[in-house]
Amino acid sequence: MPSIRVRVDAEGHLHMVTARPDRHFRCSPVCTAMWMALRNKDGDVSAAARRLAALWGSDVENTRADLDIWIGELRDAGLVRDEPCASASCPCSVPARPPL
Repeated sequence: MPSIRVRVDAEGHLHMVTARPDRHFRCSPVCTAMWMALRNKDGDVSAAARRLAALWGSDVENTRADLDIWIGELRDAGLVRDEPCASASCPCSVPARPPL
């Protein structure tokens, strides 16, 4: 969502801050890795799950299930949505950055 500021602290926690209403969410380093994988894979949950499973040496289906649960929590909190924004001026409409 374009109205959310995201940062990662020195301990690897993901911080998401909404502008209106002003709310702050702090996520674990595991969720930080999930966020980064989703961003690097342009929101493709299956691709992010495959990448994380390879990095963590875990089962892809279990990793995908964990991602789905976490994404559902973010969606319920109003931090993500299922479709890209239609506005040309919105940052989520900009082409994805290359993987880090």
